[in-house]
Amino acid sequence: MRAIIFDLDGTLLQSMAVDCEILERSIAEILGSVRFRDNYNCYDNVTDRGIVEELMVDNGFAPNISTVNAVRDAFVHALSNHIERSGPFIAVRGASQFLGQLCTDANTRVAIATGCWRKSAMLKLESSGLEISGIPIATCDDTASRTEIMQIALGQLGAPFSSVTYFGDALWDVEACEALDWRFVAVGSDLAGIESYEGLLI
Repeated sequence: MRAIIFDLDGTLLQSMAVDCEILERSIAEILGSVRFRDNYNCYDNVTDRGIVEELMVDNGFAPNISTVNAVRDAFVHALSNHIERSGPFIAVRGASQFLGQLCTDANTRVAIATGCWRKSAMLKLESSGLEISGIPIATCDDTASRTEIMQIALGQLGAPFSSVTYFGDALWDVEACEALDWRFVAVGSDLAGIESYEGLLI
């Protein structure tokens, strides 16, 4: 039995750039003008929750869950407005068919592990029409740590597995897989990864 786990933004959906833009606007709406680190990979926990929590510390705010939740709520509201104005998010080419094939394989279990919040993840997935019925999803509502999110996703699938493979699109995905000793498949141009799931065999 094998486990295959997917990141969301930039991996299953073409949503990374918009997601980052809306997150930063939502942070500014709640916290005002703040200083970000040079890039997202400079944060210890590269998840929406983790970035907000570390950003608050960097800028002299007392960490508290109510402020984090206020950013989350502003983000979800802005994301919903974006979908209404600009239309649905688009799945990476071949993702729907590939997920369908994996989910019908008796020797494969599939999950999603994403650094975004559950509400925003579901908004994006529902807008895209990507069918994830029956696929467990772990998010930063569970924990700020990306590796822990990934472990939660795996835990939802049961055990044991002969192999665990993670599909991701960013350097922090690579680092998380190295820490967990999982097999990694790169998606997208930033990592010179696959650009389509069409015809992919794994």
